[in-house]
Amino acid sequence: MDIEFRDMMASFPTGVSVVTARDGNAEPRGMTCSSLCSLSVNPPTLLTCLRSGSPTLGAVVDSGAFAVNLLHGEADWVAALFASGAPDRWERVAWRPFGRTRSPALVEAAHAVAECTVERTHPSGDHVIVVGAVRSVERYRHGSALLYGFRRYGELAPGVPTVVGGRGALSERGR
Repeated sequence: MDIEFRDMMASFPTGVSVVTARDGNAEPRGMTCSSLCSLSVNPPTLLTCLRSGSPTLGAVVDSGAFAVNLLHGEADWVAALFASGAPDRWERVAWRPFGRTRSPALVEAAHAVAECTVERTHPSGDHVIVVGAVRSVERYRHGSALLYGFRRYGELAPGVPTVVGGRGALSERGR
């Protein structure tokens, strides 16, 4: 069942984000995440699902804050980097402290960043659902959004009509 479920979910294209936070020593932590959704517009609330035991989840829970960096269409390398767990990833990307919580904003890789505080958490299987109150939003780039589905990256650009059965606004990144 695990393989069938994993294959089914791989066929569901979704946006790509990097969730970031600061640990108890103010060191940046982050992980690629495609499990993200809006819960409420009023008040602005979202949820993300983070792997149990990850240093990023630990930093989110301990600090009570995190940032959701929505990646632009040319940032597939950043998604891969933060999925890899490479210890030098913070030296390889441009970032700065964001908002009152000082969570890391990936200023060159994101088209938008939301600063959040943790409202509650809920363990579920091998992940933890984190509900976040959105405190502020910044937009950096409006060119495109990074998507992931069928085990490859794609790019969605605004204002370009989608052509059924052909190439339209969605283009494959091929990595």
